[in-house]
Amino acid sequence: MGEWRTTDRTAPSVAEGALVGERALAELLALGGRALPLLRRWTASDPACGVARALLTLATCDSLGDAVLKEQLVVAHRDAQTAGEREASLVYGVFLFSHRQYRLTADHLAAHFVRWPADEVAGLMLGAFHACGDPVYRAYGDALVEEQTASAGPDSWPWVSWLAAIRAEQGRIQEAYELAGQALALNPRSGVAVHALAHTEHERGTGHDAVVLLDSWLTSDPQAVQSRHLNWHAALQAIACGDFDDARRRADTVLARSDVGMRAATNWRLLLAGQEPAGRSDPGQVRELLAAPGGTAEVFHTFNLALALAVEAATEDLYALAHRAAADQRPEFRDVLAPVVRALAEVTAGRPQTAVDLLAGLGEEAERIGGVRVEREIIQDTLARALADSGQHVRAARLLHHRTATRHHHTYEDLLLAPTAPAGHR
Repeated sequence: MGEWRTTDRTAPSVAEGALVGERALAELLALGGRALPLLRRWTASDPACGVARALLTLATCDSLGDAVLKEQLVVAHRDAQTAGEREASLVYGVFLFSHRQYRLTADHLAAHFVRWPADEVAGLMLGAFHACGDPVYRAYGDALVEEQTASAGPDSWPWVSWLAAIRAEQGRIQEAYELAGQALALNPRSGVAVHALAHTEHERGTGHDAVVLLDSWLTSDPQAVQSRHLNWHAALQAIACGDFDDARRRADTVLARSDVGMRAATNWRLLLAGQEPAGRSDPGQVRELLAAPGGTAEVFHTFNLALALAVEAATEDLYALAHRAAADQRPEFRDVLAPVVRALAEVTAGRPQTAVDLLAGLGEEAERIGGVRVEREIIQDTLARALADSGQHVRAARLLHHRTATRHHHTYEDLLLAPTAPAGHR
């Protein structure tokens, strides 16, 4: 059964199980490094607790085969029905979410919150609204978080954390900053809140101060669920203030080989700024990922693989991927991903003006590439670099003015505007 194991020789008694369950939920909501061991102890102490079994399955679903996933959730739902309607509803939501049925999950959560407002456990699946890839669902999910946070009250650090994350993605940076601070004051270990704070600090260009903050937070829980992702945020802040050695160090020592997207996003930024990249990806691995089942199932995942190819200056691979995306029936692939990937190919081929023509016409449509603001910003970075390399410096400066005018540190943006070609693509 792989990752899904409940055997624990030091498993607590059923009486102690309730206390372990409370700790497990708190860790899971905080995205803490102790969440998985505690979930295993909770399930071992109370095997008939459907919610415990479902949450352990949710935490490990990416490593479970379809048969084991279904088996565990069927058992969990049976047991949860005995416990009550709320428990059964939670487990059914986990079933949908873990099977990536995001629209159905979102619809189910909307009904769940009507009956059980501000249910923090259900909040663990809020990502379904954005994962749908539908702006209508995304807007509804944002509004739902606002409503549930108001219902929960200002002392609910999970809901305040989730609202901070929503505000950061909406570009309401000061509100997000204040809400993240409020949540961290209630629970300094809130992983959602510190992640929202990392997003606001990116928009503010805090640089070294943000790096210190993130490193300090990670020191207390180096096994936190988001440890590598937060190190990636720290690498971006290092790039913002010109500490390229630190950015490369984090990419090489913290990010795993499987973190293709974060590694590519770090390296492409370094290259756009005329800097040497960190250790690169294996183009063969990227080709295998693209060819694998599900390799192009999600537009943002495919975009990240395209960035990895761009870092390697794999121009012909990029042209082939752009052609494949252009023939795709999904609008976000055909209308957004295809021109973006083609633009990456043109940059690597030394034809910046063609890249400008492809990217400049996208405008707000670029949001359909998926991901979040911090991640999508790299498309604008690529356009700025292409503008600078094609001699359109005034236009490039105008494109990035909102960043250079508001960020405390913007060495990165200054280098994007400099009339030099990216390292490795001259």
